[in-house]
Parts: sequence; structure tokens; C-alpha cells
Amino acid sequence: MRDHTQLNGLALAYVGDAIYEIYIRDFLVEQGLTKPNQLHKTATHYVSAKAQAMLMQEILAQGMLSEEEELFYKRGRNAKSHTSAKNADITTYRVATGFEALMGYLHLTKQEERVKELVDWCIKKVGEKE
Repeated sequence: MRDHTQLNGLALAYVGDAIYEIYIRDFLVEQGLTKPNQLHKTATHYVSAKAQAMLMQEILAQGMLSEEEELFYKRGRNAKSHTSAKNADITTYRVATGFEALMGYLHLTKQEERVKELVDWCIKKVGEKE
């Protein structure tokens, strides 16, 4: 597929989930965390559906997205998934899916600086909440 903008929201979220998780894992290891249990527990503060939904709501409230970025967030949020998160309600899960779709869209369209900008903001935001 050459035109990644044509992908459905769940395909974008599939990629975005992995991309965001890699950024978070890199960050945690750079912070000196090395024990697998510690890494996993800390990572959930960033990558859980609840955390992603909170971050996405903050991003939207602050008007940080372009119109195009918001469209891809909505594509993911509105996608009909046949699965749900183990520890989140459907609304939280859908907002988190939108967050992941946005990350997937930005990555697949080679907007890595924008991905990094948003991920860095998310890391800082989660740090403020702890």
C-alpha cells in the first residue's frame, strides 16, 4: 500500500500502538529502568488505554492537532472494533484507539518529527501527573 492515508482506523491504530510503545520503551530504558517487571509496570502509565485516552483528551483540549491530524484521530476513534480493552470502558478504549491511529498515520506518512514532538509532550504530561 502506497497511500497510507487510505488505511482504516484500526490498521492505523495497529501500527500506532507499536510505534508509541517503542518510543516509551526507549524512554524508560534511557531513564535507567532495566528490570522487566519495573519496565512493564511503569510503561502502563503511558501506554494503557486509560493513559492514552487522558493524553488524547488533553491534546484535543489544548488544540494541538491540525485539522488533518484530528481527522485521523477520529477515524481511529470511530472505527468499529470487535475487541475491547480489559481494563477500560468502551469510550476510553475508542479514544485510545484514536490516539494510536493518529500515531500510526503520522509514522506511516513519515512525519517522525511530529511523532517525536507529541510523544515527548505525552511523556512530560504523564510525568506531571505522577
